[in-house]
Amino acid sequence: MKRNYYIFSSGRIKRKENTILFENKQEKKSIPVQDVDSLYLFGENDLNSKFLDFASKHEIKIHIFNYYGFYSGTYYPRETNLSGHVVVKQVENYLNKEKRAYLARKFVQSAIHNMKRNLQKRTIDYDPEEYLSELSTRLEDKIEIQEIMSLEAAARKYYYSLWENITKWKFEKRTYKPPENPLNSLISFGYSLLYTTTLSEIYKTHLDPKISYLHEPFEKRFSLSLDISEIFKPIFIDRIIFRLINNKMISDNDFQMNELGVFLNEEGRKKFVKEYDTLINSTILHRNLKRKVRYSSLIRLECYKIIKRLIENQEYKPLKAWW
Repeated sequence: MKRNYYIFSSGRIKRKENTILFENKQEKKSIPVQDVDSLYLFGENDLNSKFLDFASKHEIKIHIFNYYGFYSGTYYPRETNLSGHVVVKQVENYLNKEKRAYLARKFVQSAIHNMKRNLQKRTIDYDPEEYLSELSTRLEDKIEIQEIMSLEAAARKYYYSLWENITKWKFEKRTYKPPENPLNSLISFGYSLLYTTTLSEIYKTHLDPKISYLHEPFEKRFSLSLDISEIFKPIFIDRIIFRLINNKMISDNDFQMNELGVFLNEEGRKKFVKEYDTLINSTILHRNLKRKVRYSSLIRLECYKIIKRLIENQEYKPLKAWW
């Protein structure tokens, strides 16, 4: 089974026969190419075109992060699961105002449900049937994307307002350019990881990651990955953050602070990535499929449901956490 590899050190990455070789002055490490799904680069690494060609032939996605842990971009290999029919349907659903709004509403309603599920699992003064439920209901007749986005923003603002209660860490408000405190730094880093995992899962389907419905499909970004990630932020990343903090697995020592903001340092990023990799490779008994599936596969299953909606106009039932 293929897996992700995370490289935190700086050095050179190149092809050596049929392996990926990482080397610097301190170490040399070979990675069997057939084991690699995606590479995550957190250090300063040199690559050459021979290596990129090698990676492309083996459908290896390369996700690159800068010094502060911000997502810089992805080397997205040549697509092998092309389907002109699916792309046409994606565009058709984007151009049709009602069809686009239908998918956008579903993404947000699923995200709100999963936020509520997180809150229900915690002992706080909260009634899940109130404000978030009201926002989800108000979505149902919305056609304008800006209105849907506004309700999503209101839900997330309310949800975040409860995080100081859950974590006992200072939060105040969501800040990300740059993160102004450690909690915001954890959110930014975690959501970047999820975005890349979602992109890697989209790659394995017929979907074009540049055509989206909730987020505008601007140039230079894979906006469908942003859409689908909304569903999984609460049940993947937010739960990891709560666990890291409440189990005292992470502390102030795992952050660096300067005039540019607050960021996870290398040790902090390693702790987060370890929890994240464990989660996406763990399994859960799927209550509809009646079999165990990996967390990362839940994202791909979501892609398949979207394709069915696009092609067969089937009702789209986004994932709503039951656990």
